Amino acid sequence: MENPVVSDSTTQELKAKAKFTGKVLRTSLAGAVMDIGVGKPAVIHVSQLVSPTGQAIKSVKEVLQEGQEVEVWVRKVKEDRIELTMIKPLDLDWHEIKKDMVVKGNVVRVETFGAFLEIGAERPGLIHISELAHGYVRTPGDVVKEGDELEAQVIDVNKKKKQIKLSLKALQPEPVKEEVDYQAPEKSKDKRRKKDTKRKKGDEGYMSAEEIAALSGDTASKEAEPTFMEIAIREAMEKAKSRKAEPKAKKVKAAGLQAEQEDLLARTLEKKTTSSQ
Repeated sequence: MENPVVSDSTTQELKAKAKFTGKVLRTSLAGAVMDIGVGKPAVIHVSQLVSPTGQAIKSVKEVLQEGQEVEVWVRKVKEDRIELTMIKPLDLDWHEIKKDMVVKGNVVRVETFGAFLEIGAERPGLIHISELAHGYVRTPGDVVKEGDELEAQVIDVNKKKKQIKLSLKALQPEPVKEEVDYQAPEKSKDKRRKKDTKRKKGDEGYMSAEEIAALSGDTASKEAEPTFMEIAIREAMEKAKSRKAEPKAKKVKAAGLQAEQEDLLARTLEKKTTSSQ
């Protein structure tokens, strides 16, 4: 396939991804030569052809015929030629996506963890739920919905993982925090009352610490009542004393009875002696 020669002034004016309507000048097994209206012909390789049916291309003539006009994009601009493609290029290639750049796109999917924004790259960018707004977001559906056109800022890009992280709140002004004047809490009325009740020596109704202690001691002694345990201990001690006293009482009673009997016997003997005389 012949490679057309292009002047330097022509190639400098062309940029990659520029769209043209090209006319097929001739075809070959490797591709075709086309006129895109820049004064010089350009070439398109068979690998850059797109079948209307989406099937694999076996021959260039299945897609292109001489004199046919098709939409093409500039793929590469080299010193000696212009390379074209029928595959629509991405709006943003990986090397073009930079951190902090602002992109525009449409919401294509909303999930519980965030929303995906189609920005014309190989993969849509993810706006995490934490990047939707400065405040609390219960669910992404409360902020965005499918089809919304949004502007977002790129906060991270990973070509190896093919991940693009975006943020909406990065483009939003931070909320102003209202300053709250701190006021010291007022002293409670109870504290003021306690303070007022303090009396000085010499005031009417003034009582010293010793008088208060003595008064509280007397009151405590008058008001003190024996506990159940104390009552039980007292009863047990009284019972023990009564048990110890019982044998002594019996001994005293027995001694008295014996003395009475001896006295009675002595008087009887005395009477008998008197009567016998």
